[in-house]
Amino acid sequence: MAQNVFGENLITCSTSPMTGFYRNGCCETGEDDLGTHTVCAQMTEEFLSFTKSKGNDLSTPIPQYDFPGLKPGDFWCLCALRWLEAYRSGFAPKVKLEATNEATLRIIPLEILLKHAYKPIS
Repeated sequence: MAQNVFGENLITCSTSPMTGFYRNGCCETGEDDLGTHTVCAQMTEEFLSFTKSKGNDLSTPIPQYDFPGLKPGDFWCLCALRWLEAYRSGFAPKVKLEATNEATLRIIPLEILLKHAYKPIS
């Protein structure tokens, strides 16, 4: 089973909308995932605008790919390099660390991820 950034079993990122490179709800990766879609992040208006400005529109639905379009509050498995780019530009969304694949650590240091940890309201 895939591991998260803490070396524990990877938990589900989102099933509504269904996310993951393999569309199984988890930020799993493999050799065919060239974008390393391993960061489970909660979408914000700022991030969605940022990624759209970079040519990756995640907010517009694409029915032929069964993609509903994302809105603020949704969780999604992001490309680790795009998340890092957003971080460096000041637009990084919060990260659900338990659902973020350990492969992310090859690209983003854990210290940075910890500073952007999603903390659910209890």
